[in-house]
Amino acid sequence: IYPLGLLVVDLLPGFQDVLSQASTSPVTSYKKLEGWSSDQNEWNEKLYPFWEEGDPRWRDCWKGGRVTAKLDSDSPALVGSNVTFFVTLQFPKCQTEDNDGNIVYRRNCTQDPPVFGDQQFYVYNWTEWTDSCGWGNCSSNHSHNVFPDGRPFPHHPGWRRRNFVYVFHTFGQYYQTTGRSSANFSVNTANITLGTHGMAVSIYRRGRSGFVPIARAKAEYFVTDKIPISVSMYQKHDRNLSDSIFIKDSPITFDVKIHDPSHYLNNSAISYKWNFGDGSGLFVASGSSTSHTYTLQGNFTLNLTVQAIIPVPCKPVTPTAPPPTSAVTTEASTDPDSSPTVESVEDNPDEGCHIYRNGYYGSGIDIVEGILEVNIIQMTSIQMTESQAENSLVDFVVTCQGSLPTDVCTVVSDPTCQVSKSMVCDPIVVTDECLLTIRRAFEEPGTYCINITLGDDTSQALASALISVNGGSSSGTSEGLFIFLGLLAVFGTIGAFVLYKRYKQYKPIERSVDPTEKQEGFAAYFSTVKAIFFPNSMEKNPLLKSKPGIV
Repeated sequence: IYPLGLLVVDLLPGFQDVLSQASTSPVTSYKKLEGWSSDQNEWNEKLYPFWEEGDPRWRDCWKGGRVTAKLDSDSPALVGSNVTFFVTLQFPKCQTEDNDGNIVYRRNCTQDPPVFGDQQFYVYNWTEWTDSCGWGNCSSNHSHNVFPDGRPFPHHPGWRRRNFVYVFHTFGQYYQTTGRSSANFSVNTANITLGTHGMAVSIYRRGRSGFVPIARAKAEYFVTDKIPISVSMYQKHDRNLSDSIFIKDSPITFDVKIHDPSHYLNNSAISYKWNFGDGSGLFVASGSSTSHTYTLQGNFTLNLTVQAIIPVPCKPVTPTAPPPTSAVTTEASTDPDSSPTVESVEDNPDEGCHIYRNGYYGSGIDIVEGILEVNIIQMTSIQMTESQAENSLVDFVVTCQGSLPTDVCTVVSDPTCQVSKSMVCDPIVVTDECLLTIRRAFEEPGTYCINITLGDDTSQALASALISVNGGSSSGTSEGLFIFLGLLAVFGTIGAFVLYKRYKQYKPIERSVDPTEKQEGFAAYFSTVKAIFFPNSMEKNPLLKSKPGIV
């Protein structure tokens, strides 16, 4: 028979007994985390009851349905930096938290099945107990203001609106805090071993005589001694940026992103060492963005090493006898896995100290022939009869450089090239030379911005031009230009005929002119006029004679 007091102590559960249900793996040895407590401490189960999964009380602990919790983190975290956890409560439909911390039904919200009676206006009045007792003045509720381990709630502004208690558990330790419908906190990873660990959280709501469990959640987080990095690649004419296929003779932009949400590396010296795998050698840069042009087709392996020199406080120097050289060599060779988990601190001549961290990235890249350039070399308005005059047709003669295209898209926009009016895409077959004619219709007269894109499976290139349809000036030949030149020719012919008649009928008598001389003078004059308005050479643009089929 045990003494009564000893029996009570033995029956009191610990944090490990209550929270281990949500843990991913037990921890036998650990280093203490700053601000955390050992899960060997006793848990006040009378004030904070513990329910097993499947307990029917979970169904009745919240009006309107079951509350769930979502736990996330900004991991992976570089060892020595902070990892931050975010937990958010997700209430049943039509429920939300107001500015006073109360949970209320949203107005004009329909439930399925619908709620009736006073439940439509139901409110969890969390702060009712403080109105009569105040903070710490009511002896019957004094135990109501403590965490599961008996520590009092912190005094802070807005404590009356924090109606939930969050208890986090990881690495054999726990952290407890109060909050509203969401909470977040950060943990320094200096004393956390490398690898994947589990974080669990248990959430309690404030009740009249105690706290009621409402939800649990867990998530994994990762601590590493390699700098977490990612690389995004961009190329001007690349059609699909996610397929790692790029175009020869066109620069590729590489942008490095370091995952450092706690800004642990802000004061570090960071260098980027590139090897593009095409025999161009090692390239070292101090910036996170660079570009490279592959001049050959084929498959290449890209490798990047990011190195950070991190300043840290110097450790005190303790004079010790240097170990034998052979012993050091033997120890290093027999323990190859010790380097990732040990931070090497070096003393500089200026008494500053630093540690080195590296990050690595590798990727395969395929370089292919692609479409590098598109040019609109001619625009021609198509003459139509009055019965066909509903739309204005324009032919665009287009050339390109690089590989042969397989499709063409034409986008018609406003003159600023900002507002798209129509887009037409067609498959094309080009077997020999990249020269094709694209015919497009315009419903109304005006000035338009034309974007013509030629593409194949891996690349695409664009050409733009402004064109005026039906009467406006154009960057190429248009219908308005043809009308203007025709009228000019008619008026010029009429003017030349009037001048000819005038000079032919009028013969001055004051001065006699040799007929041969006068004939030669008039002949030279009319030859000039005729050359202007009636040129002998009517040669047309030879490109129009060799145009392929119209798209």
